[in-house]
Amino acid sequence: MLERAQELYPALSHLRRTIHQNPELSFSEHKTAALVSETLTNLGVKHQKGIGKTGVVATLGNGNGPKIGIRADMDALPINELTGKPYASQNPGKMHACGHDSHTTMLMGVAMLLSEESFDGEIRLLFQPSEEAQDDEGHSGATRMIDDKAIEGLDAVIALHVDPSLESGKVGIKDGFTLANVDSIAAKIKGKGGHGASPHLARDPIFMAAPILTALHGIVSRWVKPTEPAVVTVGRLVGGTVSNVIPNDVELDLTLRSASDEVRALLLKEVEQALSIAKALGGDYEMNITRGYPALYNDPKVANWIRETAKDLIGPDNVVTGEMVMGGEDFSYMTRASQGAMMRLGTWEKGTPQRFLHHPEFDMDEGAMPIGAAIMAETALRFVRGQLE
Repeated sequence: MLERAQELYPALSHLRRTIHQNPELSFSEHKTAALVSETLTNLGVKHQKGIGKTGVVATLGNGNGPKIGIRADMDALPINELTGKPYASQNPGKMHACGHDSHTTMLMGVAMLLSEESFDGEIRLLFQPSEEAQDDEGHSGATRMIDDKAIEGLDAVIALHVDPSLESGKVGIKDGFTLANVDSIAAKIKGKGGHGASPHLARDPIFMAAPILTALHGIVSRWVKPTEPAVVTVGRLVGGTVSNVIPNDVELDLTLRSASDEVRALLLKEVEQALSIAKALGGDYEMNITRGYPALYNDPKVANWIRETAKDLIGPDNVVTGEMVMGGEDFSYMTRASQGAMMRLGTWEKGTPQRFLHHPEFDMDEGAMPIGAAIMAETALRFVRGQLE
């Protein structure tokens, strides 16, 4: 399978660069979906468009037997590209800075590889929109596709994500939690404004913010079990306009990261406890929570399917155990609805500068794409043929 995938490299590179030059933001992936549909049509692969708004779902096999899905996300980010590459984004302010162009390309590569195979069962290719953002109703591409029954009846679902911290030619796969719960909080510390020379006549929210910040930054170290992953970060703190005016309020924006649902609930509770210090100091607070993606859990059995397949294709020395990262991924919704796992695909070409995900100079070694396509295709094929335990 890997040898066949390597032969597809020129086609994969062309597809990836075409997508990279024409990035589209979440739920606007119309040209990308059209390219996917055109490619699948040319391969004679059955598919449906408009799933989860702008997604595409393809099916291979006769449907009589085990069923597995492979997911790839298609959306870009609102970032102005600075790579200077000849295939750089032609849409100012939009860029494939998270590798979704290659994810989509590799899944098209899977279609190329598997369209030549015959097997009982079903391999379902899930070209998903909008991993990076949610719509006005709070739905991401994964939840929209789930609502449209894109993964209904699947026995398992697998995926990969590029990893520029890992050398090209290697892959990482970890059992259990691999990515975090993500929650955001927009908070306001409410005081009473006044003249800077007469603080006794005001209720200074900037003064209140000091012990609140201390309490917020003590949550993880004092209230969370040390062996549990957790992060509380205040990313924005705004209050006041000039030196001699005490403002009415101070605004804070926080991000919370965790693995377990229990710690997720604990962080939300303790953030509110910290904000309530404002009341003890004569003020008040507001707290608005935006629930983000749940933590991504790799089912150990499914992760081992990918691990053993990868070892066979690229050798045991090139398969490493990844670490948990406190980023988020909406593939977690799919792994909660069906057992699943995500692999990390190394894309850093040794000797070149490392540019990490969401960086305006992010790029990748395209030579990793045949590896990703081959591992995904071979894992799925072994599953439907009953070759995996």
